[in-house]
Amino acid sequence: MSKFFEAFANVFRVPDLRNRVLFTLALLAVYRLGNFIPTPGINFGRLEEFFRQNQGTFFGFLDLFTGGGFRRLTIFALGIMPYITASIVLQLLTVVIPTLEKLQKEGELGRRKITQWTRYLTVGLALMQSFFIAIALQSSEGGFVPNPGVGFVLMTMLSLTTGTAFIMWLGEQITERGIGNGMSLIIFAGIVVGLPGAIQSIYNNVFVTRQWDALYLLVILTLMVAVVAFIVLVERGERRIPVQYAKRVVGRRMMGGQQTHLPLKVNAGGVIPVIFAQSLLTFPQTFMQVPWIRDNPFFSGTLAAIRHGEPLYVLLYVAGIVFFCFFYVSIIFNPNEAADNMRKYGGFIPGIRPGKNTAEYLNRILTKITVVGGLYLAVLSLLPEIMISGIKLQHLPPAALGNWIDAHFPRWLLEGLNVNFYFGGTSLLIVVGVAMDTVNQIEAQLIMRHYEGFTPRAGRIRGRRNM
Repeated sequence: MSKFFEAFANVFRVPDLRNRVLFTLALLAVYRLGNFIPTPGINFGRLEEFFRQNQGTFFGFLDLFTGGGFRRLTIFALGIMPYITASIVLQLLTVVIPTLEKLQKEGELGRRKITQWTRYLTVGLALMQSFFIAIALQSSEGGFVPNPGVGFVLMTMLSLTTGTAFIMWLGEQITERGIGNGMSLIIFAGIVVGLPGAIQSIYNNVFVTRQWDALYLLVILTLMVAVVAFIVLVERGERRIPVQYAKRVVGRRMMGGQQTHLPLKVNAGGVIPVIFAQSLLTFPQTFMQVPWIRDNPFFSGTLAAIRHGEPLYVLLYVAGIVFFCFFYVSIIFNPNEAADNMRKYGGFIPGIRPGKNTAEYLNRILTKITVVGGLYLAVLSLLPEIMISGIKLQHLPPAALGNWIDAHFPRWLLEGLNVNFYFGGTSLLIVVGVAMDTVNQIEAQLIMRHYEGFTPRAGRIRGRRNM
């Protein structure tokens, strides 16, 4: 522990690294400040009540990534979600459109062009989303807009789009002049802002209402630490495929003859499959606000069957996560292209013939890893669902089966533990992943300047005072 605090102190001993860290913290503070500047023309009391009633819908899902800004409809209400959507769309289009695929392979110049198109698409998506938000607010029966009209629509579009563009600029500045990935840190800041409220909820359950005893609290805290450790273990896990490069003569020099490895991450898709699956399942719940859908027995019953905690929701959620894991991995890694590049530079996997056999071998390994990664994401995402609200297995048809389950299954599984703290699978994945990446970047900066890092794997490197 003393080494950790020593490494933390070294961060502020290096002027360049200290300035980067302080610059990052300052811009994150600006982002948090913008989450309290309201959009003009909104009745915020009625809006707060609406979000309290629709926590399990798509609105609650969006509110998670904006740190409560969407709930209060501040100028940062859209958050960074339009930029994330634009980035994912362009990444998917690189497979379909040859021009984008060619740009992606052109190096830094091509990436800058794609980044520029991402900005334009982000502004377009923000304009579209803010327009629909303004129309929905002033046409709803909740009385959210005291003075509806064209002026309110234009003001809302201008405020929300400008806020999204400013957040995008903040993220790019953090990436360029700060430490860590700016966009990821902005999402990180929006999620961890709920941590004090989570601690307050635990305190109330233990010391105020006394719903939890000491053993209950110990089990919860142990489970939290175990889950975080499990995330760190899997996120760092990878399958290393050995690759041998044959010797070849280039001019008068002998090249190659070295052995390296091809790393395949267990969770190559990151949190993207969870976001996609959760978006698809929570979006239909938004239509429950439409009167004719809410009053229709078929549509209302179907939507009720895919609410949070229902067995059908759990089944579709797991299937969606596994599907999007395969879908996303197939986009970011092409076994045929990897095998061709390997053969082009004289590389081969020991015991596997180059070309088609290598591609098939990589595809088999990638399929097994992706299945493990998908199940890992599914377990991690369902764990908070069980802890908060449980799985309503007693709702399974027929009624006799539901009654038997209700009588014999444990209540914590069916009704949850009512643990109302920030323990969502998506949020926890983002928080741990971003924290690991940021710490790794800071550690790399320290080691480059001959200081010790945070972790034992960084090795013992003498500091400048001892040189």
